[in-house]
Amino acid sequence: MKIVFLDRDGVINKYPGDRNYVASPKEFKFIPGSIQAIKNLKEKGFVLFVISNQAGVEKGIYSTKTLEDIDKKMVSELKKYKTGLDGIYYCTHRQESECACRKPKTGMMHKAVDDLKKIPTVSFFIGDSFRDMKAAKEFGAKPVLVLSGKEKISNRSKWEFEPDYIFDNLLIASYYICSHYG
Repeated sequence: MKIVFLDRDGVINKYPGDRNYVASPKEFKFIPGSIQAIKNLKEKGFVLFVISNQAGVEKGIYSTKTLEDIDKKMVSELKKYKTGLDGIYYCTHRQESECACRKPKTGMMHKAVDDLKKIPTVSFFIGDSFRDMKAAKEFGAKPVLVLSGKEKISNRSKWEFEPDYIFDNLLIASYYICSHYG
C-alpha cells in the first residue's frame, strides 16, 4: 500500500502568508493543478491523507465548525472532478501546547495509518515547509518539498537537510511520483 501525506495550505490551496490563516471557505482557493494532482495520485492507487497544523482554531481566529466548512468546500470540489481524499487530520493546537500531533511531530501521520489498519510499503510527505520535511523524516516517509507555499529555493543554504525531492508544485510532484512509484 502506497501513501501520500499532503500538507494543505501552500500545497493544495494558496498559501495565506506567514502568520496568516485560511479562516473561511471563501478564502480557500485551490492552487492551479492541485486537483489534477490529487486525481493523478488516486488513479495510481495512492492513499491520500491531508496532515495539517491549524492552530487558528486554538488561537480563536476561526472555529472548528469553520474548519469543517472549509473541508466541505475542498471535498465537494474534489468530488466534482471524481477524486478525493482518504482522510483529513488536523492539529488545532498552538505550538506552545506541545501536543504529540502538531508537526513536526508525527502523531497525525500515525493516527492516519492506524485508522487505515495497514502498513504502508512506501510513503511520501508533500509539504511546503521544513516542519513538513522534518515530520516526513521522523515518520520514515520520503520528504517532498513543493515551492508553492512557505519555503523558497533562495533559502536552500539555510536548510537543515536536503529533501528527497523538490518540485515547483503538487502537480509536478504528482507526475514524478506516479511515473516512478505508481
